[in-house]
Amino acid sequence: MTDEAAAVDWVKENVQGYLPGTNITCIAVGNEVFTGNDTLLMSNLVPAMQNIHSALVSLGLQGSVNVATAHSSGVLETSYPPSAGAFKPELTAFLRPLLDFLYQTTSPFLINAYPYFAYNGDPDRIPLDYVLFQPNAGMVDEATNLHYSNMLHAQIDAVYSALSALGYSSMEIKVSETGWPSKGDSDEVGASPENARIYNGNLLQLLAQNQGTPMRPSVRLETYVFALFNEDQKPGKTSERNYGLFNPDGSPAYDVGLHGSLSGASAITILNSKVFNF
Repeated sequence: MTDEAAAVDWVKENVQGYLPGTNITCIAVGNEVFTGNDTLLMSNLVPAMQNIHSALVSLGLQGSVNVATAHSSGVLETSYPPSAGAFKPELTAFLRPLLDFLYQTTSPFLINAYPYFAYNGDPDRIPLDYVLFQPNAGMVDEATNLHYSNMLHAQIDAVYSALSALGYSSMEIKVSETGWPSKGDSDEVGASPENARIYNGNLLQLLAQNQGTPMRPSVRLETYVFALFNEDQKPGKTSERNYGLFNPDGSPAYDVGLHGSLSGASAITILNSKVFNF
């Protein structure tokens, strides 16, 4: 989306045409661009975001719709303890213009946060209760003396620390994806309907408290559950096809407390994020 006229046309068709009937608050330009090795794509990310933002301004929509991009936790060099969170040094040249853009447009830093991946990678050392928001001893960051009762908050505070290290301590973070698979291959430890039910159910209860993380307790953590549907045709491991709250036919994949089929689930407000790729 490096053509300004094309950006305007795209916003007219895909955003303006659905307002105000649809609550569109953010356009995510690309997904986890900085996790790969395509430096040309990385270089084109901010210009594409600037064009989308300029299109919003020209159409008078900039006050209601932000422009951002979603990142994986792979952009971090260090995430433990949370106070030591830091971005990978090789990404600094790409991150600074991005962070400048987000700061200037009052847009959030989007992170796809998955405690499941951490648990699956080291189930012998990471307590399952800690990643599922269940009662547990938690951990204390000795540098800040902050107590963490769940891994999601620790992951987000690591990003806050990384942002602060680059001079963006006031930037808001939103969780653009989080979730838990209800099925997995034999080597995908923890992927089960019960764990998915507990994770997403406890997550919804946590979000209902409108609280923040230990590092930012007064800042409500806006979070989007991935995903609305199981993606039965998605390639890769079994877990990749089974993050949904619902099956492709609209029936619940498991009972997370959102009762009824999709056709009767109009009250659901926490869904998977919509990501637009350019």
